[in-house]
Amino acid sequence: QVQLVESGGGSVQAGGSLRLSCAASGVTFSTYIMGWFRQAPGKEREGVAAIDGDGTTSYADSVKGRFTISQDNVKNTVYLQMNSLKPEDTAVYYCATGIMYGTWYRKESYNSWGQGTQGTVSS
Repeated sequence: QVQLVESGGGSVQAGGSLRLSCAASGVTFSTYIMGWFRQAPGKEREGVAAIDGDGTTSYADSVKGRFTISQDNVKNTVYLQMNSLKPEDTAVYYCATGIMYGTWYRKESYNSWGQGTQGTVSS
């Protein structure tokens, strides 16, 4: 029943910004955790940011202060605002959701995933 559709990926120069969107269906934000992960070629998928049902946010140290995760309850959409982008931010970004439990940056805490959207940052 849960379906996540991502958009907003693209290419940007270093220092630029991208805003990713994840349209969620079958998800109640008050009881689900929403997260963003990313995976670069040859690397493991890593947690980037998450927001729980109380609105509490978490961020990886590598993006803290540059990325912001937020929710729009009317549109049933979660966003990832990415500012001051660096070439090392280049990756496929995935939206994920799950019932709130476990550790936010572990893949095992999520049971539904979007298809991914490519974000490319050139130097």
